Amino acid sequence: MLDSLLLLDGNILLFIQEFLRNPLLTPIMKVITTLGNSGLIWILLTLLLLAIPRTRRVGCMLTAALLGTLIINNIILKNLVARTRPYEVIEGLTYLVRKPSDLSFPSGHAGCSFSAACIMFRRLPKKYGVPALILAILISLSRLYVGVHYPSDVLFGVISGIVISYAAEAIVEKIFPERVKESR
Repeated sequence: MLDSLLLLDGNILLFIQEFLRNPLLTPIMKVITTLGNSGLIWILLTLLLLAIPRTRRVGCMLTAALLGTLIINNIILKNLVARTRPYEVIEGLTYLVRKPSDLSFPSGHAGCSFSAACIMFRRLPKKYGVPALILAILISLSRLYVGVHYPSDVLFGVISGIVISYAAEAIVEKIFPERVKESR
């Protein structure tokens, strides 16, 4: 069963390399994947939300989510699973960006992106939440396109990001309950 999953993971990446990569899309995907490096775009959005009084609560939720994905995905799971990057294992697979210095499972880009974007989607007006979710999807898919993650790395990153987003909301709600305005 596990061997079948590993084979499928590798075949999907080789399919992407062979049939989807092209000179027009490659520079775009490189930029998109770079937006997720170290969670930079999500950290900047978090700082913006924290700076605006009416979105500060959402900013606190994003802070908790980003810290959660850092601890759970990047510090604990990556070291526990210790999965090597696909370009080191799959013969013929080439990567298109600088070699990541950490391990492969789970995708930190996907986890971070979905933890932040899901909160934005649920808590902010859709004109902000929908683009955040689209960006999270694009960043996650870009990791496959550039050849630095297996599909199962990205899938688990997405799932963990969604779960962590709900946990972060619950934690902030518990620590800082929303004040109910009294009507007079």
